[in-house]
Amino acid sequence: MEPFKVHILGCGSALPTLRHFPSAQVVEVRGKLFLMDCGEGTQIQLRRSRLRFTKISAVFISHLHGDHCFGLIGLLSTFGLLGRTAKLTVYSPAALATVMQQQMDTFCRDLEYEVDFIPVDTMVQQVVYEDRSLTVETIPLEHRVKCCGYLFREKPTLPHIRRDVADFYGIPVSQFDNIKAGADWTTAEGEVVANSRLTTPADAPRAYAYCSDTRYIPTLHERLKGVTTLYHESTYGEDNHLRAEKYFHSTAREAAMVARQAGVCQLLLGHYSSRYEDEQVLLREAQEIFPNSLLTDENKVFDV
Repeated sequence: MEPFKVHILGCGSALPTLRHFPSAQVVEVRGKLFLMDCGEGTQIQLRRSRLRFTKISAVFISHLHGDHCFGLIGLLSTFGLLGRTAKLTVYSPAALATVMQQQMDTFCRDLEYEVDFIPVDTMVQQVVYEDRSLTVETIPLEHRVKCCGYLFREKPTLPHIRRDVADFYGIPVSQFDNIKAGADWTTAEGEVVANSRLTTPADAPRAYAYCSDTRYIPTLHERLKGVTTLYHESTYGEDNHLRAEKYFHSTAREAAMVARQAGVCQLLLGHYSSRYEDEQVLLREAQEIFPNSLLTDENKVFDV
């Protein structure tokens, strides 16, 4: 299967600590790289990850809180210093474009590439990006400011050719696309070889949902059907449940409830409050509800 990975660059929350960077991660899909949020230190973490700056084709910003976008202006400047010429598309709530344009006019006046800001409607779920193999949809979330997550879905692929059978019947490679599309094969002797003997089923499409800052939404799972891997913020444990409600955040237990209700394969926890020196307490609370819960950490890579 083609690579579909999540590279964690930062999984802390607003208050800086020595243990975690603010929110940022790279979604790698079939050789393409997409940056999810861009907190302070994202560039340093990109260097440590050994991911190529030049391969980032788009940036997705969930909301306009500093721990999710303070690193963006520095990244744009570095792209310029590296000689980038390819357009960079930034998907975000509409207000970011005005803020960033002011900064770019001051700090990035000589960029030799275009930065295209695409406003997203955080109130609706809709496709905002599409290419031959992938779609990206917004996921409406509920936070103190306009906020949305993003859902990456692979498009269905064609079946696989059974090379042993194809070689046995001497089928030329030039006919493989037709067979993948459903055609049978007729031998020189007139024998019809059914398509079902020539192919194996296509890989099931995978999907990754990035649910940034949000309070617990009882109906969120309805938007996540078919998701393979879910990242859901888990800022607090149950010991700070009232604080989570006050600041429109979620507990690890609530994140696990969403994962269980949505029927995902695995849950990634993140956006940890600086109050926790050991996130194991968050992991235990999540695993009581959804056993396949995992802690994110800087420089970890997860297969979707």
